[in-house]
Order: sequence, then structure tokens, then C-alpha cells
Amino acid sequence: MVVQTRGRRLLILGICCMSLLIVGLDNTIVNIAVPAIGRDLDAPLSGLQWAIDAYTLVLASLLIMGGSTADRLGRRRIFQLGLVVFSLGSLLCGLAPSLEWLIAFRVVQAVGGSMLNPVAMSIITNVFTDRRERARAIGVWAGVVGISMALGPVVGGLLVQTVGWRTIFWINVPIGIAAIVLTALFVPESRAPKPRRVDVPGQIIVLVLLASATFAIIEHEWIAGAVALVALVALLVVEPRRPEPLVDITLFRSPPFAGATSIAVAAFGALAGFLLLNTLYLQDVRHLSPLHAGLLTLPIAAITVVLGPLSGRLVGARGPRPSLLVGGAGILTSGLLLTGLTAHTPLWQVVAAYVAFGIGFAMVNPPITVTAVSGLPMAQAGVAAAFASTSRQFGSVLGIAVLGAVVTAGLHGRPMADGFSPASHVGWWIVAGCGAAILLIGTLTTSPRALSRQPEAELVDA
Repeated sequence: MVVQTRGRRLLILGICCMSLLIVGLDNTIVNIAVPAIGRDLDAPLSGLQWAIDAYTLVLASLLIMGGSTADRLGRRRIFQLGLVVFSLGSLLCGLAPSLEWLIAFRVVQAVGGSMLNPVAMSIITNVFTDRRERARAIGVWAGVVGISMALGPVVGGLLVQTVGWRTIFWINVPIGIAAIVLTALFVPESRAPKPRRVDVPGQIIVLVLLASATFAIIEHEWIAGAVALVALVALLVVEPRRPEPLVDITLFRSPPFAGATSIAVAAFGALAGFLLLNTLYLQDVRHLSPLHAGLLTLPIAAITVVLGPLSGRLVGARGPRPSLLVGGAGILTSGLLLTGLTAHTPLWQVVAAYVAFGIGFAMVNPPITVTAVSGLPMAQAGVAAAFASTSRQFGSVLGIAVLGAVVTAGLHGRPMADGFSPASHVGWWIVAGCGAAILLIGTLTTSPRALSRQPEAELVDA
């Protein structure tokens, strides 16, 4: 591999972050538009949940395959293909005439997005060869993921109120085109020395598992739940027997790796559920405009912008434990502040909860990436990044599905304006529980004993 100058490496990092910006935005920007989409397309809450989860579900299912395919066929090539597909899907989402078409085009977006997150990380890990410099670059990358997701409600609120909800998708198109051109000009091509083979059975099982579990939660369908259970058993039986499994179960014998993936699920489940409940509360209960609702979440975005990179540096200097503990405490505090939410709760208390959540999420995201990526060999950089990204997306799927289902069940047929606040209380307790889980798992999996069981072939040392 040709050694890149520092300026060139930073430019490549910027290009990778540009692609992650639009993927991250699409994870959360739709939340603020949920009421507007529902009115325009005459869609119920369960249908709107699918408009969000169709994207994250497919993204979570295909990320690992996207990373391994890039390791085999060329990371720049797959990265560019992903940008093209994602941009096309974004254009089509803005043209969707019905909820069903919107869900279908969100799937197209997700297929493109699955070629971006893990591939961008593998490009970064191959360009930044110095251990300390790579840790800082990964911290910036993780910060951009968090920033983009936190900015989604603000940008979405502005676009929905001033232009219309369709523009939340169209904004991706010019950014995607710019990233395609810059990638062709500056990003070097690279492949893994020994790329993994495609695990078709594993890919099918993962897709069935995530789809059936999500369907069971959103639609309260026990048959889908049974299918998910069967798929889980099949995953545990089939994958250990594959020569190059899509999901290597043995990796979870490493406490830091298992902890990082579990924390990712908890943190991003809390974020997705938090933003969904927040949007419904501010617009349907407090009757705020999309712009005002988005602006109230600005503390989350602002804090993430400041603390995300600082957390990355702290991880590089002190390890993941301090960031994880502060992050878990912030999310726990935020959830507890909202467990008694009513239509008349003072806005200062709501904003205080947003500040606490912003601190927690900003601190917890970088250590997830650094710990998970350092758990796999350099030759499989795409797969290493995909595990971290898959855990994030799976957490988002669960957050939307579970908290949306909790609110729907709690409404008991009452209008959203009257019944949402009491119906959301269990949801806020779940958010608090996610913060408590991060605290506990972060403490247990970053102890000296747990870290001593880290795999020897680490990315940072390759």
C-alpha cells in the first residue's frame, strides 16, 4: 500500500465522513417528519414505524456482507457503488406516492448504505497506519456518526417546515454526487489479502431473524416471534459449522468485543427510541412546529459535536472505561428525568433531559467503535467495522420497534394528544434501563481481567 501524506489522509477521512453524514442523518431525520408523513400519506403509527425500521433493518442485515464484499472486490469500488445506490434511493423516497412505495425506496437506500459504513471504516483503518493516529481518526469518524444522527431532527425540522418532508431525502443527492467524485479522485483502492467468502446461509438467517423479530414487536404477531426464535437457533447451529461464517460466534468470547456490541445495541436503541418519543411528544402533545421541535433537540447535536471528538481522544489516552461510564450515566439520568412526563412538564426540565442525553450519547459512541474494531484482525477490516455498525443499526431497529409498540399499546385507542404522555412513561423507563445497562456492561468488560482476554491480533497493532 502506498504511504499517504498527512494532508491526503485527512482528506480521505473527510470523504469517508461525508458519506457517513448522509447515512447517519437518514437514521434520525425521518423521525421529525413522522407527523407530516403520516398526514400526507394517511399512515398509522405502525406504518410509520416501518418507514423508519425498513431502512435500519435492511442496513443491519447487510452491513457485514457489505464489509466482506468490499474486502474481496475492492473497497473504493464498493464504496462508490454504495454512494450511487444510496443517492438513487434518496431521490426515489422523495418521489414516493404512498407509504408502501416509501418503505420500498427506504429499502433501496439501505442497500446502498450497507456498502458505506463498514467500507468507510475499513478505508480509514488501512489509510491510517499509525496506532495513535488511527485511534484519533476513528474517534472523529465515530463523532461524525453521532453528530449526523443528532443533527437529523434539527435539519429535518427546518426542511419539513420550510419546504416539505420530501426534501429530507433529496438533500442526500448532491452530497452523494460530490462524495462519488471525490472518492474517484482521492481514495486509493485496497483489498484484504485473504478476503472472506460469501456466507449465503448465514446472510439469509440473519435477514430472517431481524425481519421476523421486528415484525413480531411492531405488529404483535406471535408467529413472527416463533420464526425469529427458530432463526436464532439456526444461527447458533449453522454458523459455527461454516468455514468462514458471516457471524463468527467465537468472537463473543472476548469480553471487550462482546461488551462493545452489547453497548452499541443499548446506546442506539436508546437514541432511536428517544428521538421517536420526543418527536411525537413535542409535535402531537405540545403542538410545536417541526422546526421548533427540532430546535429543542439542538442541545443533543451541539453537545455531540463538542464531546464526540473529545471522547475519542479520551479513549486513545485513557481507554474506553471513563467514556462508557459517563455515557451510561448521562443516558440513565435523561430517561429518569422523563419518566413522569406530562403535557405540562416545564420545558426547562425537558431540555435538561436532552442535555443529559447529549452528554451520554456523545461519550459512549467513540469507545464502541474503537473497542469493537480492535477485536478483529487487520485483514478483515471491513468485517470488523461491520460488526460495530450492525450493532448500532440493530439497536436502532429495536429502539423504534419496542418503544413504538409500548406507546401504541399504552394509548388504548385514545388520541395521541390525550394519551401519549402516560403511554410514554414505560418507554422512558426503558431508555433509563439502557443507560443502566451501559454502565454495568462498561464496568464489567473494561476491567483489567476482561481486557487481558482481548484477541492478540488487533487492528491497532497490525
